[in-house]
Amino acid sequence: MHDAGWAAACKAHGDRDGTRALIEVLLMDRHLTHEHLVAGLATALRAGALTADAVALEARKAAEADDVDEPPAPAPSDRATVTFLTHRRLAHLPPDNRPPPSVAAYDQLLKARLSTDRPAIQGE
Repeated sequence: MHDAGWAAACKAHGDRDGTRALIEVLLMDRHLTHEHLVAGLATALRAGALTADAVALEARKAAEADDVDEPPAPAPSDRATVTFLTHRRLAHLPPDNRPPPSVAAYDQLLKARLSTDRPAIQGE
């Protein structure tokens, strides 16, 4: 896969820039697993995106896809679905078993305020 990527990059960008792109892809191996890097390189080649940035993007997508425990269910309609970042972050947290907060103390304050013998002000 690396040779195919190198040949395609050299053909598209010339020997010097194609070799530089391959070196950048090889250096990504420090931060990404080899399997994700090869998957990113293959996807970038199929798309015709012959830059190290495209390979890095596709490799990170492959890594994120492996990190997900179960694949998301396909949307029932033809419209694209939006996943909100807050919902995505909260989905990985354990359930919150704390009791809901109580406002009973504030209700007692309202009762004390209403029991005073003062004239009602318009708007209360």
